[in-house]
Amino acid sequence: MNAYDKILPYIDDVKWAMAQLVEIVIDCLNPSQLARFWAEALSDYQVRPYTEQDLARLASAGLTPETDVSVAVDSDGDGPILWFQKTETPKPHQRNRLHLDVRGDDRATEVARLRALGATLRDEHDTFTVMLDPDGNEFCVQDGACD
Repeated sequence: MNAYDKILPYIDDVKWAMAQLVEIVIDCLNPSQLARFWAEALSDYQVRPYTEQDLARLASAGLTPETDVSVAVDSDGDGPILWFQKTETPKPHQRNRLHLDVRGDDRATEVARLRALGATLRDEHDTFTVMLDPDGNEFCVQDGACD
């Protein structure tokens, strides 16, 4: 019997001990632009509104919401917070080590909608389409209706 077998009967009692995904941080050249793209691309997400304190903090650093170096996109539901963080280094010309997959009711319609938001088409496959967000990060649009 291994350690997992010993705790299996108590697994419901220890779920709190398991890690939960709470934030995804994406390095990018223009955080505000990319945050707006993903807020429009994903259902139930929006750019986190700036409070008066946030605006004062930015102003004291010589920044505005447009030039903010770290912009949050919040989920209305249980999804993770997306953070877009400024980097001066352009994305290397290679595949991302991590990418997001999205799905809409109809793949062709979703691809067209995302292109109108600023994504570009990289290539088509039988069951998914590879696209690039405005910063050049790959993501996939899958076949199949949303649950």
